[in-house]
Amino acid sequence: MKPIGYWLNRTDQALTRYMNSMLAQFGLTRIAWQVLNVIEDVGDVPDAEVLATLAANADVPTLTAAIDAVLADGWATRPAPGRLALSSEGVAHLAVVAKRVDTFRDLSMSGITPDEYRTTVHVLERMSRNLETAAEPG
Repeated sequence: MKPIGYWLNRTDQALTRYMNSMLAQFGLTRIAWQVLNVIEDVGDVPDAEVLATLAANADVPTLTAAIDAVLADGWATRPAPGRLALSSEGVAHLAVVAKRVDTFRDLSMSGITPDEYRTTVHVLERMSRNLETAAEPG
Protein backbone atom coordinates (compact mmCIF):
# COMPACT_ATOMS: atom_id res chain seq x y z
CA MET A 1 0.00 0.00 0.00
CA LYS A 2 1.31 3.44 -0.91
CA PRO A 3 1.61 6.00 1.93
CA ILE A 4 -0.94 8.71 2.61
CA GLY A 5 1.31 11.48 1.24
CA TYR A 6 1.33 9.77 -2.14
CA TRP A 7 -2.48 9.58 -2.23
CA LEU A 8 -2.92 13.15 -0.95
CA ASN A 9 -0.68 14.52 -3.70
CA ARG A 10 -2.17 12.31 -6.41
CA THR A 11 -5.73 13.21 -5.39
CA ASP A 12 -4.99 16.94 -5.31
CA GLN A 13 -3.36 16.74 -8.74
CA ALA A 14 -6.32 14.77 -10.15
CA LEU A 15 -8.83 17.23 -8.66
CA THR A 16 -6.92 20.21 -10.04
CA ARG A 17 -6.38 18.70 -13.49
CA TYR A 18 -10.04 17.68 -13.88
CA MET A 19 -11.44 20.93 -12.52
CA ASN A 20 -9.10 23.09 -14.60
CA SER A 21 -10.15 21.19 -17.70
CA MET A 22 -13.85 21.41 -16.84
CA LEU A 23 -13.72 25.09 -15.85
CA ALA A 24 -11.64 26.20 -18.84
CA GLN A 25 -14.77 26.71 -20.95
CA PHE A 26 -15.82 29.34 -18.41
CA GLY A 27 -12.39 30.98 -18.35
CA LEU A 28 -11.75 29.74 -14.81
CA THR A 29 -9.25 27.59 -12.94
CA ARG A 30 -9.76 25.63 -9.75
CA ILE A 31 -8.08 28.43 -7.77
CA ALA A 32 -10.22 31.12 -9.43
CA TRP A 33 -13.32 29.03 -8.63
CA GLN A 34 -12.21 28.86 -5.00
CA VAL A 35 -11.69 32.64 -4.93
CA LEU A 36 -15.20 33.14 -6.30
CA ASN A 37 -16.63 30.81 -3.67
CA VAL A 38 -15.03 32.80 -0.86
CA ILE A 39 -16.42 36.01 -2.33
CA GLU A 40 -19.85 34.42 -2.71
CA ASP A 41 -19.82 33.00 0.84
CA VAL A 42 -18.70 36.22 2.53
CA GLY A 43 -20.07 38.90 0.21
CA ASP A 44 -18.15 42.16 0.28
CA VAL A 45 -14.83 40.67 1.39
CA PRO A 46 -11.34 42.11 1.91
CA ASP A 47 -8.64 40.69 -0.34
CA ALA A 48 -6.71 39.76 2.82
CA GLU A 49 -9.56 37.51 3.94
CA VAL A 50 -9.62 35.72 0.59
CA LEU A 51 -5.85 35.21 0.83
CA ALA A 52 -6.08 33.94 4.42
CA THR A 53 -9.01 31.62 3.69
CA LEU A 54 -7.23 30.03 0.72
CA ALA A 55 -3.68 30.07 2.12
CA ALA A 56 -3.55 26.27 2.27
CA ASN A 57 -4.65 26.02 -1.38
CA ALA A 58 -2.06 28.22 -3.10
CA ASP A 59 0.68 30.76 -2.52
CA VAL A 60 0.00 34.50 -2.45
CA PRO A 61 1.18 35.20 -6.03
CA THR A 62 -1.10 32.45 -7.40
CA LEU A 63 -4.06 33.68 -5.37
CA THR A 64 -3.40 37.29 -6.34
CA ALA A 65 -3.29 36.27 -10.00
CA ALA A 66 -6.63 34.47 -9.58
CA ILE A 67 -8.15 37.57 -7.96
CA ASP A 68 -6.84 39.70 -10.83
CA ALA A 69 -8.29 37.23 -13.34
CA VAL A 70 -11.81 37.19 -11.84
CA LEU A 71 -11.75 40.98 -11.76
CA ALA A 72 -10.49 41.28 -15.35
CA ASP A 73 -13.04 38.78 -16.61
CA GLY A 74 -15.93 40.58 -14.91
CA TRP A 75 -16.80 37.87 -12.37
CA ALA A 76 -16.03 40.21 -9.48
CA THR A 77 -15.82 43.93 -8.81
CA ARG A 78 -14.18 46.21 -6.29
CA PRO A 79 -16.89 47.91 -4.20
CA ALA A 80 -14.06 49.66 -2.32
CA PRO A 81 -10.25 49.54 -2.50
CA GLY A 82 -8.93 46.18 -1.30
CA ARG A 83 -12.41 44.60 -1.26
CA LEU A 84 -14.11 42.13 -3.57
CA ALA A 85 -17.73 41.39 -4.42
CA LEU A 86 -19.38 39.34 -7.13
CA SER A 87 -20.62 41.28 -10.11
CA SER A 88 -24.18 40.70 -11.27
CA GLU A 89 -22.72 38.77 -14.21
CA GLY A 90 -20.58 36.77 -11.80
CA VAL A 91 -23.64 35.76 -9.78
CA ALA A 92 -25.45 34.61 -12.92
CA HIS A 93 -22.42 32.76 -14.32
CA LEU A 94 -21.68 31.07 -10.99
CA ALA A 95 -25.12 29.46 -11.01
CA VAL A 96 -24.31 27.83 -14.34
CA VAL A 97 -20.81 26.78 -13.28
CA ALA A 98 -22.13 25.39 -9.99
CA LYS A 99 -24.16 22.81 -11.90
CA ARG A 100 -21.01 21.56 -13.62
CA VAL A 101 -19.14 21.50 -10.31
CA ASP A 102 -21.97 19.47 -8.75
CA THR A 103 -21.57 16.90 -11.54
CA PHE A 104 -17.81 16.87 -10.90
CA ARG A 105 -18.41 16.30 -7.18
CA ASP A 106 -20.77 13.42 -7.93
CA LEU A 107 -18.11 11.86 -10.17
CA SER A 108 -15.36 12.30 -7.59
CA MET A 109 -17.57 10.76 -4.87
CA SER A 110 -18.62 7.73 -6.94
CA GLY A 111 -18.51 4.63 -4.74
CA ILE A 112 -17.79 6.67 -1.59
CA THR A 113 -20.44 6.85 1.09
CA PRO A 114 -21.12 10.07 2.99
CA ASP A 115 -19.81 8.35 6.15
CA GLU A 116 -16.57 7.36 4.40
CA TYR A 117 -16.13 10.92 3.18
CA ARG A 118 -16.74 12.38 6.66
CA THR A 119 -14.33 9.88 8.23
CA THR A 120 -11.64 10.72 5.68
CA VAL A 121 -12.01 14.45 6.26
CA HIS A 122 -11.97 14.02 10.05
CA VAL A 123 -8.81 11.87 9.91
CA LEU A 124 -7.01 14.35 7.64
CA GLU A 125 -8.09 17.23 9.86
CA ARG A 126 -6.67 15.46 12.95
CA MET A 127 -3.42 14.65 11.14
CA SER A 128 -3.05 18.30 10.14
CA ARG A 129 -3.72 19.53 13.67
CA ASN A 130 -1.30 16.98 15.14
CA LEU A 131 1.49 18.24 12.90
CA GLU A 132 0.63 21.93 13.05
CA THR A 133 0.59 21.96 16.85
CA ALA A 134 3.63 19.72 17.37
CA ALA A 135 6.98 21.17 18.38
CA GLU A 136 9.48 21.36 15.54
CA PRO A 137 11.76 18.30 15.52
CA GLY A 138 15.32 18.75 16.53
